[in-house]
Amino acid sequence: MTKKRSPWFWVPTLYFAEGLPYVMVMTLSVIMYKRLGISNAQFALYTSWLYLPWVIKPLWSPVVDLFKTKRYWIVIMQLLIGAGLAGVAFTIPADNFFRYTMAFFWLLAFSSATHDIAADGYYMLELSSGDQAFFVGIRSTFYRFAMLTGQGLLVILAGTLETATGLPPLKVEVEAQRNSIEQVAFNPTQFSALNETGETYFVSPESLAIPIGTIATADADSVIKLVEEWNIGQGFYSKEEKVSKDKKPGLWKKYVVIPLETSLKRLFNSEEKRVSAEAGNYAILPIQLSQKPDAGDRLVLNFGFDKGDNSIRLIHEYRYEFNESNWNKPAFAVVQLDSKLNKPTQASFVGRSGNIRFAWLVVFVVIATLFVVFHLYHRFILPRPASDVAAKSNGKGIWGEFLETFASFFRMKQLGAALLFMLLYRLAESQLVKMASPFLLDAKEAGGLGLTTGDLGLVYGTAGMIALTVGGILGGVVASRNGLKYWIWWMALAINLPNLGYLLLSVFTPDSLWYVMAAVVVEQFGYGFGFTAYMLYLIYIAQGKYQTAHYAIATGFMALGMMIPGMMSGWLQEILGYQHFFVWVMICTLPIFAVIPFLKIDRSFGIRENK
Repeated sequence: MTKKRSPWFWVPTLYFAEGLPYVMVMTLSVIMYKRLGISNAQFALYTSWLYLPWVIKPLWSPVVDLFKTKRYWIVIMQLLIGAGLAGVAFTIPADNFFRYTMAFFWLLAFSSATHDIAADGYYMLELSSGDQAFFVGIRSTFYRFAMLTGQGLLVILAGTLETATGLPPLKVEVEAQRNSIEQVAFNPTQFSALNETGETYFVSPESLAIPIGTIATADADSVIKLVEEWNIGQGFYSKEEKVSKDKKPGLWKKYVVIPLETSLKRLFNSEEKRVSAEAGNYAILPIQLSQKPDAGDRLVLNFGFDKGDNSIRLIHEYRYEFNESNWNKPAFAVVQLDSKLNKPTQASFVGRSGNIRFAWLVVFVVIATLFVVFHLYHRFILPRPASDVAAKSNGKGIWGEFLETFASFFRMKQLGAALLFMLLYRLAESQLVKMASPFLLDAKEAGGLGLTTGDLGLVYGTAGMIALTVGGILGGVVASRNGLKYWIWWMALAINLPNLGYLLLSVFTPDSLWYVMAAVVVEQFGYGFGFTAYMLYLIYIAQGKYQTAHYAIATGFMALGMMIPGMMSGWLQEILGYQHFFVWVMICTLPIFAVIPFLKIDRSFGIRENK
């Protein structure tokens, strides 16, 4: 008998490998296309469709159950993901790179979604219910580490490579100071061509001071419009396409949505959201090229935020193209303060002009190589559970077995209670998560708390992330001691009751950041802790012959339970206002407590045996 291998050897790496391709497809692809000059309208449209494989993965989840083993699907999909990443890498230099890389991103998306199905199924097969409960927080933590790696470390790597392969980086330090505000005039003709000798480089002021305060929004918008018109007119970049909106409401909106809005506004006596007439002060930053580039050359400069306080920001991230026809004219960037900023602070901005295609090629080659390593590692490290076999046919044939996986899910005992649990457990959270950041950022006259973007990053990106991780790990540990049945009530309270903090914030609108941080930390900790029960219940109802497919179907209902209420949350908030919206959120916490008594859960499920 072979010695059982500890889950610590494979759970962290398996779920890190599960998260990486998702963030590569959904987030990193957007950043890469932006850096390579694809328009916002174009890449937003096509990359949004890449989410489809994760939405419809329950449709082919029975295939993973019916053919081969879960272990087989994991190692093969990791190799296929590596091939897809390599395909993206080596088509980046091509002339029609957008078309080719999108094809490989589709391969990545379907491979990653299939890997998710197999990995979750393997997790349930190899681990006892107690170990599943214990490691549910660990797997979530390493999945989040993958998100942070994709959104942080890989972007830093690409930026470093850009810097190392091109002209010297353009660095600008911007300070928000307590000075009197003066009228900023936009006069591009005052800059003459530099025509330097020696090395080619980009030049701009090394530092920029912006007086703290607000100006009329209309004045800021008019200057920003002039800057955009200049940059586009000189060929530094092209105008973004806008999606037209129908002015005439459809029948649904005319006869259902508008009357419902009117009724809700009358019921809650809510006012229309006021658009702020004031915007943060701004400054205009000129950027020039030192000398004329060679004929046919295009020098690309990506200029964006580097580090510091996010309350100092660019109107948008700029991508300039300098060539022999426009090199002798300046390009401009608009740097604007958060309208709620009231203290001196600073931020750094950097422009990189390196070989952008080479930089992203290297990034994708690195991750492709990592997935080959994952493939080899998991091929030897993943245990071979005896239960990991293809589902046996009952004489119905492959097509009959395929349909049976879905039919058996919907024949489960207490299906109604299970579906209600999946759809309602996060009913309140699904709406809160969409409106929490806007509430914290919106001005107090609009019902928000008036935080700066820098404060929001501190509250959510640091304190909130730590609380979420700690809550998730602790939830797994305690669930493995007493089981799901014991903890489900406590965890339902943990994920719902802290939402009261946002209602209190909307009532008292405290000025102290500490009160806001405390509310966010409690809510994020409660979400991490309470989400454990949700994941364990999905595992519990998926048990049986087709547990891999059933778990995928359950996660489909999980996504549905987040998607539909989330879609309605912004509309409801605009009608009700923040305070009444958070009252509504608290009302939405109640239905799940009416469902839980009807759930039949084995008292021993989730309890970890002492080893």
